[in-house]
Amino acid sequence: MPSPGQPAWGVLAGLAGVVGLIGLYRALALGRMGVAAPVSAVITAIVPVVVGAFVEGLPDMPQRIGFGLALIGIWLVSRTEGMRVRIGDLGLPIMAGLGFGFFLVFIGQVSDAAVLWPLVAARVASLTLMIVVATFNRRPRLPDIQALPLIALAGAMDAGGNAFFALAARAGRLDVAAVLASLYPATTVWLAWLILKERIARPQAFGIVVTLAAIALIVA
Repeated sequence: MPSPGQPAWGVLAGLAGVVGLIGLYRALALGRMGVAAPVSAVITAIVPVVVGAFVEGLPDMPQRIGFGLALIGIWLVSRTEGMRVRIGDLGLPIMAGLGFGFFLVFIGQVSDAAVLWPLVAARVASLTLMIVVATFNRRPRLPDIQALPLIALAGAMDAGGNAFFALAARAGRLDVAAVLASLYPATTVWLAWLILKERIARPQAFGIVVTLAAIALIVA
């Protein structure tokens, strides 16, 4: 069993993750996907980098260059054609990015022996808060039964990704693990091209190349 402090980090991570989800989904519901995706993704990567610089010191120069390339790559891969950035549209994406970024910071604090319990605490905390929010807004709390298999698959992959991130953060630097984990938009775009036959725009293709270069520098 973990020490009392370990599940507490999980609860904080779960609450931060819900804040990120609410900010992102609200921005998407308002039709701001073109701004929400790149802004939230970049801020998600920036938060652990800033925290890591204060807690663990600055990384090596190649890694710092890799971080810069990673942020550029995330922006290029996540943006959509015809994107227009207005100041008034940035509030919810920034909220989402801060929520997801601090989720990574908090879940990165768990110890090697207590990876799973804090993740359970995170999921319980996030689910509880989401039920409260749904009840307050008088939203349906149960999904259609036909959607349950996909929801279960997404939940299992999400929990697995969080577990691997926690292990990566403990094995090395928090900022390195967080930036590498934040490169997931490149995988999403590639899978959309492979499975859904969606077209990859030229900036997205360039962004994928940039993210690959960033990975090479970060892990060198």
